[in-house]
Amino acid sequence: MTSPRRHDERRQRSTAARFYAVQALFQMEAAGQSADRVRREFEDWRIGHETDEEISAEADSALFARILEDAVTWQGKVDQMTDRALVARWPIDRIDPVLRARGRAAGAELVAAKAPPRVIISEYVGISDAFFPEGRETKFVNAVLDHMAREAAPGALG
Repeated sequence: MTSPRRHDERRQRSTAARFYAVQALFQMEAAGQSADRVRREFEDWRIGHETDEEISAEADSALFARILEDAVTWQGKVDQMTDRALVARWPIDRIDPVLRARGRAAGAELVAAKAPPRVIISEYVGISDAFFPEGRETKFVNAVLDHMAREAAPGALG
């Protein structure tokens, strides 16, 4: 049996991996960089490293790498799922690039189906709060991810 402390540490590392994956996907799009280059940069210089301001969180490196790989592999499918979850006048290319990166990371996890959809939605809604503390985007993110989860795994949400 896993101790509560160990479970919390594992969850924190998973949350950190998802947070870094959103940042990495944003960077890949904004700078036109490959997944391999960005993954190496994050692993070598960001994840778990000390800066002048803080020590960045440790992350589940396997989860981080898998999210990036799956986001690239499934980007077309995930973008189509996102488009269907958005209202007609807001296609994916018109939404905030951070929200787009978040959608791609969450969508990749929903398609890969390695974690329960409710966990994925909860994690990425929380991550959205970190990027958008005003909270307006949280409801939007929750609604879009719920729609995407129902498409990716019909019946999984009940």
